[in-house]
Amino acid sequence: MTEALQDSLRHVKDIPRLIKSVGALWQIRGIFEVETSQRHDHQIEFTQLHIVGKVFSAIGDDLAHVGHLITGVLDFDQSCGENLETIVAYGLCEELDKLKTLYKGLPDFLNKVTDLEMKNISEDISEYQVSTVYVPQVGYFLRLMGNLEESVAERFPYLELAFVAETAEGKECFYRTHRTLELDKVLGDLYHKILDMERAILRNLAANIEEYTQTLESAAKVAAEIDCVTALAIAARDYGYVRPDLREDDVLIIENGRHVLQEMTANRYVPNDTHITKEGRINIVTGPNYSGKSIYAKQVALITFLAHIGSFVPADKAIIGIQDRIFTRVASKETVGISQSSFMIDLNQISVMLRHSTSRSLCLIDEFGKGTLTSDGIGLLCATLLEFASRKSPPKVLACTHFSEIFDENNLPKSPQIIFYTMSVLDSSNNHEDRKFEDIVFLYRLVPGYKVPSYGIHCAQLAGVSEEILNRSRYVQKLLLSGKPIDRLNAPGVVSRDREYRDLAESLLALDCKTGNVTAFKEDILERRIGGS
Repeated sequence: MTEALQDSLRHVKDIPRLIKSVGALWQIRGIFEVETSQRHDHQIEFTQLHIVGKVFSAIGDDLAHVGHLITGVLDFDQSCGENLETIVAYGLCEELDKLKTLYKGLPDFLNKVTDLEMKNISEDISEYQVSTVYVPQVGYFLRLMGNLEESVAERFPYLELAFVAETAEGKECFYRTHRTLELDKVLGDLYHKILDMERAILRNLAANIEEYTQTLESAAKVAAEIDCVTALAIAARDYGYVRPDLREDDVLIIENGRHVLQEMTANRYVPNDTHITKEGRINIVTGPNYSGKSIYAKQVALITFLAHIGSFVPADKAIIGIQDRIFTRVASKETVGISQSSFMIDLNQISVMLRHSTSRSLCLIDEFGKGTLTSDGIGLLCATLLEFASRKSPPKVLACTHFSEIFDENNLPKSPQIIFYTMSVLDSSNNHEDRKFEDIVFLYRLVPGYKVPSYGIHCAQLAGVSEEILNRSRYVQKLLLSGKPIDRLNAPGVVSRDREYRDLAESLLALDCKTGNVTAFKEDILERRIGGS
Protein backbone atom coordinates (compact mmCIF):
# COMPACT_ATOMS: atom_id res chain seq x y z
CA MET A 1 0.00 0.00 0.00
CA THR A 2 2.74 2.48 0.95
CA GLU A 3 4.68 1.82 -2.26
CA ALA A 4 1.53 2.40 -4.33
CA LEU A 5 0.84 5.65 -2.51
CA GLN A 6 4.39 6.90 -3.01
CA ASP A 7 4.31 6.01 -6.69
CA SER A 8 1.04 7.88 -7.10
CA LEU A 9 2.19 10.96 -5.17
CA ARG A 10 5.61 11.13 -6.81
CA HIS A 11 4.18 13.09 -9.74
CA VAL A 12 2.32 15.74 -7.75
CA LYS A 13 4.01 19.11 -8.27
CA ASP A 14 4.09 22.37 -6.33
CA ILE A 15 0.52 23.30 -7.22
CA PRO A 16 0.35 26.73 -5.50
CA ARG A 17 3.48 27.82 -7.39
CA LEU A 18 2.04 26.55 -10.68
CA ILE A 19 -1.21 28.41 -10.09
CA LYS A 20 0.64 31.67 -9.40
CA SER A 21 2.41 31.35 -12.75
CA VAL A 22 -0.57 29.78 -14.45
CA GLY A 23 -0.01 31.97 -17.51
CA ALA A 24 2.96 29.72 -18.34
CA LEU A 25 0.81 26.63 -18.40
CA TRP A 26 3.29 24.45 -20.20
CA GLN A 27 3.61 23.13 -16.64
CA ILE A 28 -0.11 22.39 -16.46
CA ARG A 29 0.73 18.68 -16.33
CA GLY A 30 1.38 19.18 -12.59
CA ILE A 31 -2.23 20.23 -12.01
CA PHE A 32 -3.47 17.33 -14.10
CA GLU A 33 -1.41 14.94 -11.99
CA VAL A 34 -3.09 16.15 -8.77
CA GLU A 35 -6.43 15.07 -10.17
CA THR A 36 -5.18 11.68 -11.39
CA SER A 37 -3.25 11.05 -8.17
CA GLN A 38 -6.31 11.77 -6.06
CA ARG A 39 -8.30 9.36 -8.25
CA HIS A 40 -5.78 6.66 -7.35
CA ASP A 41 -6.14 7.55 -3.69
CA HIS A 42 -9.91 7.14 -4.03
CA GLN A 43 -9.31 3.44 -4.57
CA ILE A 44 -7.74 2.97 -1.11
CA GLU A 45 -9.48 0.20 0.75
CA PHE A 46 -8.54 1.40 4.23
CA THR A 47 -11.35 3.94 4.43
CA GLN A 48 -11.46 3.80 8.22
CA LEU A 49 -8.20 5.77 8.48
CA HIS A 50 -8.60 9.44 9.41
CA ILE A 51 -6.21 10.60 6.70
CA VAL A 52 -8.17 8.66 4.07
CA GLY A 53 -11.32 10.43 5.22
CA LYS A 54 -9.58 13.74 4.56
CA VAL A 55 -8.68 12.52 1.08
CA PHE A 56 -12.27 11.67 0.28
CA SER A 57 -13.45 15.06 1.53
CA ALA A 58 -10.96 16.77 -0.79
CA ILE A 59 -12.05 14.73 -3.81
CA GLY A 60 -15.26 16.27 -5.07
CA ASP A 61 -17.03 17.20 -8.26
CA ASP A 62 -14.92 20.35 -8.66
CA LEU A 63 -11.67 18.39 -8.75
CA ALA A 64 -13.14 15.92 -11.22
CA HIS A 65 -14.33 18.84 -13.37
CA VAL A 66 -10.80 20.29 -13.42
CA GLY A 67 -9.50 16.91 -14.51
CA HIS A 68 -12.03 16.73 -17.34
CA LEU A 69 -11.18 20.28 -18.42
CA ILE A 70 -7.51 19.42 -18.70
CA THR A 71 -7.86 16.01 -20.33
CA GLY A 72 -10.37 17.48 -22.80
CA VAL A 73 -7.84 20.04 -23.99
CA LEU A 74 -4.41 18.49 -23.50
CA ASP A 75 -2.79 15.30 -24.75
CA PHE A 76 0.46 14.63 -22.88
CA ASP A 77 1.21 11.41 -24.72
CA GLN A 78 1.20 12.72 -28.29
CA SER A 79 3.20 15.33 -30.18
CA CYS A 80 3.10 16.51 -33.75
CA GLY A 81 6.79 16.29 -34.46
CA GLU A 82 10.11 15.37 -32.99
CA ASN A 83 10.91 18.99 -32.09
CA LEU A 84 7.39 20.37 -31.55
CA GLU A 85 6.52 20.81 -27.90
CA THR A 86 2.73 21.05 -28.30
CA ILE A 87 0.24 19.26 -26.09
CA VAL A 88 -3.22 20.39 -27.29
CA ALA A 89 -5.25 17.33 -28.25
CA TYR A 90 -6.46 16.63 -31.79
CA GLY A 91 -10.10 17.33 -32.54
CA LEU A 92 -10.34 20.48 -30.43
CA CYS A 93 -9.61 22.98 -33.22
CA GLU A 94 -9.94 22.05 -36.90
CA GLU A 95 -7.58 24.78 -38.12
CA LEU A 96 -4.94 23.75 -35.58
CA ASP A 97 -5.26 20.10 -36.63
CA LYS A 98 -4.62 21.07 -40.28
CA LEU A 99 -1.49 22.99 -39.33
CA LYS A 100 -0.22 20.07 -37.27
CA THR A 101 -0.82 17.67 -40.15
CA LEU A 102 1.11 19.96 -42.49
CA TYR A 103 3.96 20.27 -40.01
CA LYS A 104 4.10 16.52 -39.48
CA GLY A 105 4.36 15.90 -43.23
CA LEU A 106 6.77 18.77 -43.84
CA PRO A 107 10.02 16.67 -44.03
CA ASP A 108 8.62 14.44 -46.82
CA PHE A 109 7.17 17.43 -48.63
CA LEU A 110 10.50 19.30 -48.54
CA ASN A 111 12.26 16.22 -49.95
CA LYS A 112 9.93 16.41 -52.96
CA VAL A 113 10.69 20.12 -53.32
CA THR A 114 14.40 19.24 -53.35
CA ASP A 115 13.80 16.73 -56.16
CA LEU A 116 12.10 19.45 -58.22
CA GLU A 117 14.96 21.86 -57.56
CA MET A 118 17.52 19.25 -58.60
CA LYS A 119 15.95 19.07 -62.05
CA ASN A 120 17.15 22.64 -62.64
CA ILE A 121 20.60 22.03 -61.14
CA SER A 122 23.52 20.40 -62.90
CA GLU A 123 25.65 17.69 -61.40
CA ASP A 124 28.20 20.39 -60.49
CA ILE A 125 25.91 21.45 -57.62
CA SER A 126 24.47 18.06 -56.68
CA GLU A 127 27.76 17.14 -55.05
CA TYR A 128 27.11 19.81 -52.38
CA GLN A 129 24.45 17.63 -50.67
CA VAL A 130 21.51 19.82 -51.65
CA SER A 131 18.38 19.83 -49.47
CA THR A 132 15.38 22.05 -48.79
CA VAL A 133 15.00 23.06 -45.15
CA TYR A 134 12.59 25.01 -42.95
CA VAL A 135 14.06 27.37 -40.34
CA PRO A 136 11.38 28.59 -37.87
CA GLN A 137 10.92 32.39 -37.86
CA VAL A 138 13.30 32.70 -40.83
CA GLY A 139 11.73 30.75 -43.70
CA TYR A 140 12.44 28.07 -46.31
CA PHE A 141 15.84 27.68 -48.01
CA LEU A 142 17.84 25.54 -50.37
CA ARG A 143 20.80 24.37 -48.30
CA LEU A 144 24.18 23.45 -49.79
CA MET A 145 27.06 21.96 -47.83
CA GLY A 146 30.08 24.17 -48.61
CA ASN A 147 30.67 27.32 -50.70
CA LEU A 148 29.79 27.36 -54.37
CA GLU A 149 32.70 28.20 -56.61
CA GLU A 150 32.23 31.62 -58.22
CA SER A 151 32.27 30.19 -61.73
CA VAL A 152 29.53 27.71 -60.81
CA ALA A 153 27.39 30.28 -58.96
CA GLU A 154 27.39 32.57 -62.02
CA ARG A 155 25.57 29.86 -64.02
CA PHE A 156 22.67 29.89 -61.52
CA PRO A 157 21.67 33.54 -61.03
CA TYR A 158 18.29 32.63 -59.50
CA LEU A 159 20.13 31.30 -56.40
CA GLU A 160 20.14 34.20 -53.91
CA LEU A 161 22.52 33.66 -50.96
CA ALA A 162 20.69 34.39 -47.68
CA PHE A 163 23.26 33.49 -45.04
CA VAL A 164 26.14 31.13 -44.21
CA ALA A 165 26.31 29.01 -41.06
CA GLU A 166 29.34 27.33 -39.51
CA THR A 167 28.69 23.79 -38.22
CA ALA A 168 30.77 20.88 -36.99
CA GLU A 169 30.62 19.41 -40.50
CA GLY A 170 31.73 22.67 -42.14
CA LYS A 171 30.04 25.59 -43.84
CA GLU A 172 26.36 25.48 -44.80
CA CYS A 173 25.11 27.95 -47.39
CA PHE A 174 21.40 28.83 -47.43
CA TYR A 175 19.91 30.14 -50.68
CA ARG A 176 16.53 31.52 -51.61
CA THR A 177 14.89 30.33 -54.83
CA HIS A 178 11.55 30.96 -56.53
CA ARG A 179 10.13 27.85 -54.89
CA THR A 180 11.35 28.68 -51.36
CA LEU A 181 9.88 32.19 -51.67
CA GLU A 182 6.59 30.63 -52.75
CA LEU A 183 6.71 28.31 -49.70
CA ASP A 184 7.15 31.37 -47.48
CA LYS A 185 3.93 32.84 -48.89
CA VAL A 186 1.82 29.65 -48.99
CA LEU A 187 2.91 27.76 -45.85
CA GLY A 188 4.49 30.52 -43.79
CA ASP A 189 5.99 29.95 -40.35
CA LEU A 190 4.13 26.73 -39.48
CA TYR A 191 5.83 26.09 -36.17
CA HIS A 192 5.01 29.45 -34.65
CA LYS A 193 1.51 29.49 -36.09
CA ILE A 194 0.90 26.28 -34.14
CA LEU A 195 2.52 27.68 -31.01
CA ASP A 196 0.46 30.88 -31.14
CA MET A 197 -2.80 28.98 -31.52
CA GLU A 198 -1.93 26.56 -28.74
CA ARG A 199 -0.91 29.36 -26.39
CA ALA A 200 -4.26 31.04 -26.96
CA ILE A 201 -6.02 27.77 -26.11
CA LEU A 202 -3.85 27.29 -23.02
CA ARG A 203 -4.55 30.83 -21.82
CA ASN A 204 -8.25 30.15 -22.05
CA LEU A 205 -7.77 26.87 -20.16
CA ALA A 206 -5.72 28.66 -17.52
CA ALA A 207 -8.49 31.20 -16.98
CA ASN A 208 -10.98 28.37 -16.43
CA ILE A 209 -8.66 26.54 -14.02
CA GLU A 210 -8.01 29.65 -11.94
CA GLU A 211 -11.65 29.54 -10.84
CA TYR A 212 -10.82 26.29 -9.00
CA THR A 213 -7.64 27.50 -7.26
CA GLN A 214 -8.94 26.76 -3.76
CA THR A 215 -10.00 23.24 -4.76
CA LEU A 216 -6.60 22.45 -6.25
CA GLU A 217 -4.69 23.87 -3.29
CA SER A 218 -6.81 21.84 -0.87
CA ALA A 219 -6.17 18.68 -2.87
CA ALA A 220 -2.43 19.43 -2.98
CA LYS A 221 -2.33 19.95 0.81
CA VAL A 222 -4.03 16.61 1.39
CA ALA A 223 -1.61 14.95 -1.03
CA ALA A 224 1.33 16.51 0.86
CA GLU A 225 -0.05 15.25 4.18
CA ILE A 226 -0.45 11.74 2.78
CA ASP A 227 3.11 11.94 1.45
CA CYS A 228 4.45 12.88 4.90
CA VAL A 229 2.45 10.23 6.75
CA THR A 230 3.51 7.60 4.21
CA ALA A 231 7.19 8.53 4.61
CA LEU A 232 6.91 8.31 8.40
CA ALA A 233 5.20 4.93 8.14
CA ILE A 234 7.90 3.53 5.85
CA ALA A 235 10.66 4.79 8.16
CA ALA A 236 8.91 3.24 11.17
CA ARG A 237 8.60 -0.09 9.38
CA ASP A 238 12.13 -0.18 7.97
CA TYR A 239 13.97 0.97 11.10
CA GLY A 240 12.00 -0.69 13.86
CA TYR A 241 10.25 2.31 15.42
CA VAL A 242 7.50 1.88 18.04
CA ARG A 243 4.30 3.77 18.70
CA PRO A 244 4.84 6.29 21.53
CA ASP A 245 2.41 6.64 24.41
CA LEU A 246 1.56 10.35 24.34
CA ARG A 247 0.07 11.37 27.68
CA GLU A 248 -1.10 14.36 29.69
CA ASP A 249 1.24 13.25 32.50
CA ASP A 250 4.29 15.48 32.77
CA VAL A 251 6.85 12.71 32.25
CA LEU A 252 9.50 11.67 29.76
CA ILE A 253 10.32 7.97 29.84
CA ILE A 254 12.27 6.34 27.01
CA GLU A 255 13.64 2.81 26.94
CA ASN A 256 16.55 2.09 24.60
CA GLY A 257 16.12 5.30 22.65
CA ARG A 258 18.16 5.86 19.50
CA HIS A 259 19.18 8.86 17.40
CA VAL A 260 17.27 8.72 14.10
CA LEU A 261 20.25 9.77 11.96
CA GLN A 262 23.25 8.61 13.96
CA GLU A 263 22.13 4.98 13.99
CA MET A 264 22.04 5.01 10.18
CA THR A 265 25.63 6.20 9.84
CA ALA A 266 27.35 4.40 12.73
CA ASN A 267 28.50 0.80 12.45
CA ARG A 268 27.17 0.15 15.94
CA TYR A 269 24.82 2.35 17.92
CA VAL A 270 24.33 2.00 21.69
CA PRO A 271 20.77 2.89 22.79
CA ASN A 272 20.14 4.74 26.05
CA ASP A 273 17.29 5.24 28.51
CA THR A 274 15.73 8.47 29.72
CA HIS A 275 13.65 8.75 32.89
CA ILE A 276 12.32 12.17 33.93
CA THR A 277 9.29 12.33 36.21
CA LYS A 278 8.21 14.63 39.06
CA GLU A 279 11.69 14.75 40.63
CA GLY A 280 15.11 14.73 39.00
CA ARG A 281 14.01 17.17 36.31
CA ILE A 282 17.51 18.59 35.81
CA ASN A 283 19.72 15.93 34.21
CA ILE A 284 23.38 16.98 34.06
CA VAL A 285 25.41 14.79 31.71
CA THR A 286 29.19 14.82 32.03
CA GLY A 287 31.83 12.69 30.37
CA PRO A 288 34.84 12.78 28.09
CA ASN A 289 34.98 14.36 24.69
CA TYR A 290 33.72 12.09 21.95
CA SER A 291 31.67 10.02 24.41
CA GLY A 292 28.21 10.76 22.96
CA LYS A 293 26.80 13.40 25.34
CA SER A 294 25.48 15.73 22.63
CA ILE A 295 24.09 12.86 20.56
CA TYR A 296 22.18 11.61 23.59
CA ALA A 297 20.62 15.01 24.32
CA LYS A 298 19.59 15.53 20.69
CA GLN A 299 18.23 11.99 20.60
CA VAL A 300 15.81 12.76 23.44
CA ALA A 301 14.66 15.97 21.73
CA LEU A 302 14.12 14.22 18.38
CA ILE A 303 12.11 11.40 19.95
CA THR A 304 9.96 13.96 21.77
CA PHE A 305 9.43 15.94 18.57
CA LEU A 306 8.58 12.87 16.47
CA ALA A 307 6.01 11.77 19.03
CA HIS A 308 4.31 15.16 18.87
CA ILE A 309 3.97 15.17 15.07
CA GLY A 310 2.34 11.74 15.07
CA SER A 311 5.31 9.59 14.13
CA PHE A 312 6.54 6.35 15.60
CA VAL A 313 9.86 6.76 17.44
CA PRO A 314 13.25 4.95 17.50
CA ALA A 315 13.01 3.23 20.89
CA ASP A 316 11.78 0.04 22.53
CA LYS A 317 9.24 2.03 24.54
CA ALA A 318 8.39 5.71 24.91
CA ILE A 319 6.00 7.47 27.28
CA ILE A 320 5.98 11.12 26.28
CA GLY A 321 4.16 13.81 28.23
CA ILE A 322 2.69 16.66 26.18
CA GLN A 323 5.33 19.38 25.76
CA ASP A 324 4.68 23.02 24.90
CA ARG A 325 8.17 23.87 23.59
CA ILE A 326 11.61 22.44 22.96
CA PHE A 327 14.34 24.98 23.79
CA THR A 328 17.93 24.40 22.71
CA ARG A 329 21.34 25.87 23.44
CA VAL A 330 23.46 23.78 21.14
CA ALA A 331 26.15 24.61 18.58
CA SER A 332 25.73 28.26 17.56
CA LYS A 333 26.28 29.12 13.91
CA GLU A 334 28.01 32.45 13.46
CA THR A 335 26.83 34.74 10.68
CA VAL A 336 27.65 38.24 9.47
CA GLY A 337 23.90 38.76 9.15
CA ILE A 338 23.64 39.64 12.85
CA SER A 339 26.09 41.74 14.84
CA GLN A 340 26.51 39.27 17.68
CA SER A 341 29.35 37.04 18.80
CA SER A 342 28.78 33.31 19.21
CA PHE A 343 28.75 33.71 22.99
CA MET A 344 26.13 36.47 22.76
CA ILE A 345 24.01 34.15 20.63
CA ASP A 346 24.38 31.50 23.34
CA LEU A 347 23.31 34.01 26.01
CA ASN A 348 20.24 35.03 24.01
CA GLN A 349 19.18 31.40 23.68
CA ILE A 350 19.57 30.86 27.43
CA SER A 351 17.70 34.10 28.12
CA VAL A 352 14.72 32.99 26.02
CA MET A 353 14.83 29.59 27.71
CA LEU A 354 14.76 31.11 31.21
CA ARG A 355 11.96 33.55 30.42
CA HIS A 356 9.58 31.30 28.53
CA SER A 357 10.12 27.71 29.70
CA THR A 358 7.43 25.98 31.77
CA SER A 359 7.14 22.59 33.45
CA ARG A 360 5.92 21.36 30.07
CA SER A 361 9.10 22.45 28.28
CA LEU A 362 12.14 20.42 27.28
CA CYS A 363 15.42 22.37 27.51
CA LEU A 364 18.70 21.24 25.94
CA ILE A 365 21.88 22.97 27.15
CA ASP A 366 25.05 21.74 25.44
CA GLU A 367 28.44 23.12 26.54
CA PHE A 368 27.07 26.48 27.64
CA GLY A 369 29.71 28.78 29.12
CA LYS A 370 32.75 27.65 27.15
CA GLY A 371 32.72 30.78 24.97
CA THR A 372 34.10 33.05 27.69
CA LEU A 373 36.47 32.96 30.69
CA THR A 374 36.24 29.66 32.54
CA SER A 375 35.21 31.33 35.80
CA ASP A 376 32.47 33.34 34.07
CA GLY A 377 31.23 30.31 32.13
CA ILE A 378 31.03 28.13 35.24
CA GLY A 379 29.18 30.86 37.12
CA LEU A 380 26.63 31.37 34.34
CA LEU A 381 26.01 27.65 33.89
CA CYS A 382 25.60 26.93 37.61
CA ALA A 383 23.33 29.95 38.09
CA THR A 384 21.15 28.86 35.17
CA LEU A 385 20.80 25.30 36.47
CA LEU A 386 20.11 26.57 39.99
CA GLU A 387 17.38 28.85 38.66
CA PHE A 388 15.66 25.90 37.00
CA ALA A 389 16.06 23.66 40.06
CA SER A 390 14.63 26.28 42.43
CA ARG A 391 11.35 26.56 40.56
CA LYS A 392 8.25 24.95 41.99
CA SER A 393 7.68 23.12 38.70
CA PRO A 394 10.95 23.03 36.75
CA PRO A 395 11.16 22.23 33.06
CA LYS A 396 12.86 19.06 31.89
CA VAL A 397 16.52 19.98 31.40
CA LEU A 398 19.32 18.02 29.74
CA ALA A 399 22.62 19.83 30.33
CA CYS A 400 25.88 18.51 28.88
CA THR A 401 29.14 19.98 30.17
CA HIS A 402 32.85 19.44 30.78
CA PHE A 403 33.00 21.78 33.78
CA SER A 404 33.97 19.59 36.74
CA GLU A 405 33.45 22.61 39.01
CA ILE A 406 29.69 22.00 38.99
CA PHE A 407 30.30 19.03 41.30
CA ASP A 408 31.35 21.53 43.97
CA GLU A 409 28.33 22.21 46.17
CA ASN A 410 29.57 25.76 46.69
CA ASN A 411 28.92 26.35 42.99
CA LEU A 412 25.82 24.20 42.54
CA PRO A 413 24.06 23.16 45.78
CA LYS A 414 22.46 19.74 46.02
CA SER A 415 18.82 19.51 45.00
CA PRO A 416 16.33 16.65 44.57
CA GLN A 417 15.72 18.09 41.11
CA ILE A 418 19.35 17.65 40.01
CA ILE A 419 20.68 14.26 38.92
CA PHE A 420 24.17 13.65 37.54
CA TYR A 421 24.79 11.22 34.69
CA THR A 422 27.90 10.36 32.75
CA MET A 423 28.83 8.54 29.56
CA SER A 424 30.73 5.47 30.69
CA VAL A 425 34.29 4.78 29.57
CA LEU A 426 36.36 1.64 30.03
CA ASP A 427 39.86 2.68 31.18
CA SER A 428 42.15 -0.31 31.79
CA SER A 429 45.23 1.79 32.67
CA ASN A 430 46.40 2.16 36.28
CA ASN A 431 47.04 5.91 35.99
CA HIS A 432 47.13 8.63 33.37
CA GLU A 433 50.92 8.49 33.07
CA ASP A 434 50.89 4.86 31.93
CA ARG A 435 47.75 5.24 29.81
CA LYS A 436 48.00 3.99 26.24
CA PHE A 437 45.73 4.52 23.28
CA GLU A 438 44.27 1.02 23.45
CA ASP A 439 43.55 1.32 27.18
CA ILE A 440 40.53 3.58 26.61
CA VAL A 441 37.25 2.33 25.15
CA PHE A 442 34.20 4.58 24.89
CA LEU A 443 31.07 2.59 25.80
CA TYR A 444 28.53 5.34 24.89
CA ARG A 445 26.29 4.16 27.73
CA LEU A 446 24.54 6.67 30.00
CA VAL A 447 24.94 5.76 33.68
CA PRO A 448 24.31 7.63 36.97
CA GLY A 449 27.29 9.51 38.42
CA TYR A 450 29.91 11.79 36.98
CA LYS A 451 33.27 11.55 35.27
CA VAL A 452 36.05 14.07 35.73
CA PRO A 453 38.68 13.04 33.08
CA SER A 454 38.00 14.42 29.61
CA TYR A 455 40.46 12.16 27.75
CA GLY A 456 41.14 15.12 25.45
CA ILE A 457 44.58 13.82 24.45
CA HIS A 458 43.04 10.48 23.52
CA CYS A 459 40.48 12.29 21.33
CA ALA A 460 43.32 14.24 19.71
CA GLN A 461 44.99 10.94 18.87
CA LEU A 462 41.74 9.68 17.34
CA ALA A 463 41.69 12.84 15.21
CA GLY A 464 45.20 12.14 13.89
CA VAL A 465 47.16 14.85 15.74
CA SER A 466 50.93 14.31 15.42
CA GLU A 467 52.78 12.30 18.07
CA GLU A 468 55.11 15.23 18.83
CA ILE A 469 52.18 17.39 19.93
CA LEU A 470 50.61 14.51 21.87
CA ASN A 471 53.84 13.88 23.81
CA ARG A 472 54.18 17.55 24.70
CA SER A 473 50.52 17.57 25.81
CA ARG A 474 51.07 14.57 28.08
CA TYR A 475 54.16 16.23 29.58
CA VAL A 476 52.32 19.49 30.31
CA GLN A 477 49.37 17.58 31.75
CA LYS A 478 51.68 15.66 34.08
CA LEU A 479 53.29 18.86 35.38
CA LEU A 480 49.94 20.57 35.89
CA LEU A 481 48.51 17.63 37.85
CA SER A 482 51.62 17.51 40.06
CA GLY A 483 51.60 21.27 40.64
CA LYS A 484 55.05 21.74 39.11
CA PRO A 485 56.07 24.64 36.84
CA ILE A 486 55.98 23.99 33.13
CA ASP A 487 59.41 23.97 31.45
CA ARG A 488 59.99 25.84 28.25
CA LEU A 489 59.86 23.70 25.14
CA ASN A 490 63.45 22.67 24.27
CA ALA A 491 62.93 21.92 20.62
CA PRO A 492 65.98 22.66 18.39
CA GLY A 493 64.21 25.47 16.56
CA VAL A 494 63.11 27.15 19.79
CA VAL A 495 66.61 26.93 21.33
CA SER A 496 68.22 28.40 18.21
CA ARG A 497 65.72 31.27 18.13
CA ASP A 498 66.27 32.02 21.82
CA ARG A 499 70.06 32.14 21.29
CA GLU A 500 69.62 34.52 18.36
CA TYR A 501 67.39 36.85 20.36
CA ARG A 502 69.89 36.81 23.25
CA ASP A 503 72.80 37.73 20.96
CA LEU A 504 70.80 40.59 19.47
CA ALA A 505 69.93 41.90 22.92
CA GLU A 506 73.58 41.76 24.01
CA SER A 507 74.70 43.60 20.89
CA LEU A 508 72.12 46.30 21.51
CA LEU A 509 73.23 46.74 25.12
CA ALA A 510 76.88 47.01 24.04
CA LEU A 511 76.13 49.73 21.47
CA ASP A 512 77.05 53.30 22.48
CA CYS A 513 74.47 55.45 20.74
CA LYS A 514 76.63 58.59 21.03
CA THR A 515 79.96 57.29 19.77
CA GLY A 516 79.01 54.00 18.12
CA ASN A 517 78.32 53.38 14.43
CA VAL A 518 74.55 52.95 14.31
CA THR A 519 74.51 52.32 10.55
CA ALA A 520 76.96 49.45 10.87
CA PHE A 521 74.94 48.07 13.76
CA LYS A 522 71.75 48.07 11.64
CA GLU A 523 73.54 46.35 8.75
CA ASP A 524 74.89 43.73 11.16
CA ILE A 525 71.38 43.07 12.49
CA LEU A 526 69.99 42.69 8.97
CA GLU A 527 72.76 40.27 7.99
CA ARG A 528 72.02 38.13 11.03
CA ARG A 529 68.28 38.06 10.24
CA ILE A 530 68.89 37.18 6.59
CA GLY A 531 71.41 34.54 7.48
CA GLY A 532 69.14 33.00 10.09
CA SER A 533 66.01 33.01 7.92
